[in-house]
Amino acid sequence: MNNKIIIISSPSGAGKTTICKYLLKRFKNIELSISHTTRTKRKNEKNGKDYFFLDKNEFINLKKNKFFIETAKVFDNYYGSSFTNIKRALKNKNHILFDIDWQGAKKLRKHFPKNQVIDFFILPPNINELKRRLKKRGRDNNKEINKRLSFAVNEIKHFNEYKYVLINYNISKTVNNLIKILNYYVVLNDIDKNIKNYKIH
Repeated sequence: MNNKIIIISSPSGAGKTTICKYLLKRFKNIELSISHTTRTKRKNEKNGKDYFFLDKNEFINLKKNKFFIETAKVFDNYYGSSFTNIKRALKNKNHILFDIDWQGAKKLRKHFPKNQVIDFFILPPNINELKRRLKKRGRDNNKEINKRLSFAVNEIKHFNEYKYVLINYNISKTVNNLIKILNYYVVLNDIDKNIKNYKIH
């Protein structure tokens, strides 16, 4: 199978969303599976670009109608990946990228041949560094940060379910290592060969 299912998972604050944004910005043959969620839309997020935002009843109805290939409940909010995203990406002959947690990754592995899935778990250097990064991004209060850290300890226990585990000491180096691994399996088509244009934040 030429079209790969690329999964990137990590605890909150370890860097997976930044990595995914970089891959999408640089490579034209990688397409994001935009998740549906019941959580509140954050400032600067756009419906249909970052997530599809739904209320709980809408989400449950879609789930009952087998709209999702996988769903998970995280921090009292529901998340799900639709079959529609996958069909569109495969039709476009693109690789499809999932920014999901270990629960979603486990369900996706059951749906696809083993040689079609390339999965990565991104680890923080340590819990103290993860706490620093969560504070730096300024999204959560101390209570929410401590809740995320407690949740992260459980998430990290699942790293050995993934084929590749990368410790994110430095985002640029982590991205470059991930790209090297992907290039072993597939041809990644640059949107622009001048990669100096692609800044990692």
